[in-house]
Amino acid sequence: MSFESIHNYYEQLVLDRISELSSDTLADESEDFLCDVACVALNQLPSRYVRHNVDMVFYMPIQERERIQQEIYTTVAKAIDYVKQHRDDKRPQTIPQ
Repeated sequence: MSFESIHNYYEQLVLDRISELSSDTLADESEDFLCDVACVALNQLPSRYVRHNVDMVFYMPIQERERIQQEIYTTVAKAIDYVKQHRDDKRPQTIPQ
């Protein structure tokens, strides 16, 4: 049995938004920074698992799509601010070396 088609609907939307910003306002940021932003943003959004995005979009009213898009924009912006504020924080070591 293969579960590869199951994914969180918000993942690609968040990654697309970060990609848009990385070609402009986040062009100087590292890949680590962008990945941290994606993780912080996704952890703030609800889980919405689907097998096929097209099914989700087909049955979703336009108002819901617009609401989700705005939610993505707002959440990614907050995640960027959060990661910028904490980028110099010391991270605790979780594995003794």
